[in-house]
Amino acid sequence: MQNKLSVLPAITTIDSVQFPIELDGSNGHNRAIGNRPQITANTDADAIKVWLARYSDTKTTFDSYRKEAERLLLWSVIELGKPLSSLSHEDFLVYQRFLAGPQPSERWVMTQRKVARDNPQWRPFAGSLSPTSQRQAIVILNGMFSWLVNAGYLAGNPLSLSRNRQRKAKPRVTRFLDEELWNEVKLTIESMPRESNREREHYHRVRWLFSLLYITGMRVSEVTQNTMGGFFSRKDKNSESRWWLEITGKGGKTRIVPATNELMLELSRYRREMGLTINPVEDETVPLLLPIGGKQRAMTRSALHLILKQIFNITAKRLQERGPDYIAQAARLEAASAHWMRHTAGSNMTSADMDIRHVRDNLGHESLVTTNNYLHSEDDKRHQDTEEHHRLNW
Repeated sequence: MQNKLSVLPAITTIDSVQFPIELDGSNGHNRAIGNRPQITANTDADAIKVWLARYSDTKTTFDSYRKEAERLLLWSVIELGKPLSSLSHEDFLVYQRFLAGPQPSERWVMTQRKVARDNPQWRPFAGSLSPTSQRQAIVILNGMFSWLVNAGYLAGNPLSLSRNRQRKAKPRVTRFLDEELWNEVKLTIESMPRESNREREHYHRVRWLFSLLYITGMRVSEVTQNTMGGFFSRKDKNSESRWWLEITGKGGKTRIVPATNELMLELSRYRREMGLTINPVEDETVPLLLPIGGKQRAMTRSALHLILKQIFNITAKRLQERGPDYIAQAARLEAASAHWMRHTAGSNMTSADMDIRHVRDNLGHESLVTTNNYLHSEDDKRHQDTEEHHRLNW
């Protein structure tokens, strides 16, 4: 095995790595024989690229899937001296232990974060994977192997032999802002300075962002990927015009969300501040959120995360200054992230007695099972019932 390793280049990405023929998978022990493959790839790296191409329109998914496939491909060749298409069930048991602590670290782990993929210092890992990340990696790889079997590239999926643990029911969503904290956040926004043009533009942008996330329940990634051209108006059965927002979201799936009168008012305020017409027009390409200065280009997810965290932190600091009675609320806001706004939207929709099916469709959930995690009212009733009828009576 050491002789094989000696001819390999340094660890590099799947885009540029080159393996000798005995390790590229063209003759892997698990290759399907005597069938009619549905893909033309004849090496493991090329087969993986075909699988990944299905997710090229969803950057976050593509990056996540490529990362896991890349790690396994490199580990298989460099650590085991065999192609990915020769991996056995036993090999995967070893790989799962490897994920918990990639060794030798100088070979597998980056010494600094955010190294470009074409940088010689790039490595497949940033550190050891948590148990949750380990499970996620195996889920992704299991899907990849199943697809390669269906494509006629592999004879079997070695991960299909893994013990299938019964999935635990997801707990109720707890990472959301209750009405009191949401009001505090709005107070922070309304207290923002508006003296200069830049301050006023930033205020309107922040107010619009929070309004958009709260009313629609959109993911931050959806805000960056969609445009104002997604807004459209149509008449209902009473001939009343109603605005909607078409959103292309996770997995490339499209849904429409009611754009309430409140949201349209906030939109018109923001557009007026940005020098745009009051209402968007069909197929408009203006991003949903614009950088300061009015350049019509989409903002990054990290920029949106930064705006949200800044508002949460300012609100937390203001609460801390009120005294020890507000420490717990301040800590909750300090822990809040962008996704909390989606949970806040879903939680408020369900607590307001909206039809659970409408909440599901607004949030783009696959099933009501996921949406039910936002139902806190039954938990509240259960707590009250326990409080009233299950007592110590000392």
